[in-house]
Amino acid sequence: MNIEEGFALRGRNPDVLTCIANLSNDEVFTPPEFANRMLDTVAAAWAADHDGANIWADQTVKFLDPFTKSGVFLREITKRLIAGLESEIPDLQERVDHILTQQVFGIGTTQLTSLMARRSVYCSKFANGQHSVTRRFNSETGNIWFERTEHTWTAQDKCKYCGASKATLNRGEDRESHAYAFIHTDNIKTRIAELFGGDMQFDVIIGNPPYQLNTDGHGTQARPIYHQFVEQAKNLDPRYLSMIIPSRWFSGGMGLDNFRESMLSDNRIKSLDDFLSASDVFPGVGLKGGVCYFLWDRDKSGPCRVATHYKSEIPSVATRPLLEDGADIFIRFNEGVSILKKVALTETGNSKTVELPKHRRFMDLVSSIGSFGLGSTFRGKDRPSGDDLKVYRNGGIGYLPRSEIDKEQHVFDKWKVYIGRAAPGTGNKDTYPHRIISTPFLGEPGSISSWTYMYIGPFETKDEAESVLSYLSCRLTRFLILLHKPSQDTTRKVYTFVPTQDWTKIWTDQDLYAKYDLSEDEIAFVEKIVRPMDLVGNLFGEVAVEDGDDA
Repeated sequence: MNIEEGFALRGRNPDVLTCIANLSNDEVFTPPEFANRMLDTVAAAWAADHDGANIWADQTVKFLDPFTKSGVFLREITKRLIAGLESEIPDLQERVDHILTQQVFGIGTTQLTSLMARRSVYCSKFANGQHSVTRRFNSETGNIWFERTEHTWTAQDKCKYCGASKATLNRGEDRESHAYAFIHTDNIKTRIAELFGGDMQFDVIIGNPPYQLNTDGHGTQARPIYHQFVEQAKNLDPRYLSMIIPSRWFSGGMGLDNFRESMLSDNRIKSLDDFLSASDVFPGVGLKGGVCYFLWDRDKSGPCRVATHYKSEIPSVATRPLLEDGADIFIRFNEGVSILKKVALTETGNSKTVELPKHRRFMDLVSSIGSFGLGSTFRGKDRPSGDDLKVYRNGGIGYLPRSEIDKEQHVFDKWKVYIGRAAPGTGNKDTYPHRIISTPFLGEPGSISSWTYMYIGPFETKDEAESVLSYLSCRLTRFLILLHKPSQDTTRKVYTFVPTQDWTKIWTDQDLYAKYDLSEDEIAFVEKIVRPMDLVGNLFGEVAVEDGDDA
């Protein structure tokens, strides 16, 4: 088979890259359609910045996928260049040789993925193999490099570069180390020169990095690492950078706070496409919180085009700052910006910021996780005796003597509202509308909770606690929580945008819509995103039983 036949057959045969199984939820293969969507975004930006020029017709442009897995980005780039450079380099073999040796580069994440990527791009798992579409390479790797890299362990048994646990990933040469070469270096420019030779300057860096590493500790934990790839790519100073990453960075947490701050303050991010459900991008992948891809334009600054996607609905698109004045996170929904400003906009001198005055912060009523010092496995006694405290715990109620708890004693005999520290859900799907939080319930005097619940309060009367309970059931309240909620965990920080109210009445959404003068469109959006919450059965002394809908 000659080279022309090989590329022609690709257009007729089913694309194997559309049906291969993912390695895991943190190393997922990018569907070809989605890779092409990202490449279209890059091409449009190039044209806008170069008087309409076609990036695929430029034989000097260099591309890098620094964490290639299936090779889909490199393959699709190659296909586009083959078509775009036809008039510049008419001979097909000469054109392919030039593209693969001078323009398209990749770094494999593992031995297996490097072989897959070479098979996708060179039509051979070895760049110099018998079936390779180019004869210009003398090595098996060609321009898709991979060599096993080791972690650099510190005295604390953590990797110096990625923070991986020695106990988890120091597991011998017969298994992958997951020490990704791109982020395991002190000088990425020097490292790239070592891999590919010479002073390499890439015009476009694009791809889908590994998302996390499992770590040891309390239960099964995962440490985000995708932000390290973004930061390292910026250090290479490309003209354009585009990556698809989890959307959880919008609100920070888990070591992402500095990354969030740097991204939101970087006005070179030209566009951000946010997908509320990761399954819309990666079918069958359980990745809570959705995914996004961004385009970073080194030489252009200004507001960002933000597009929010959900299933087959028409995307919501707006051009706005990534960081609203006064906010510390990215406001995920375009429609949420106007709603938030109506609820939490404060005038400070000559400026207006999204910030609640201290006396109006509902967050200050919410306890920290584990405030009473009882772990998630606490069981307690089945029956009370004497002056025991009732403990709302995972799966029911237990009892223990007051003398065994020395924390938060001032709330023991006050009214409270309890709420789960984690929102319920079915698997890892993101569906709308959903409830945002677990169903809250009243806590009577003489009660506390284990790690499973946080408390809101304390309150002197049952009426006040019931007022708060009604407020939490309102869709607008829970929408404000969602704006600051990066995952299923609902720490006190997710209540940042929620204002306090008058606790002498039972609240309804109609009350709140009227108080904050929401428009019909804003009300419709809130009710599209947030599901009604039925509090029947969650009154005094009864623990909420979740109905299993997505949170």
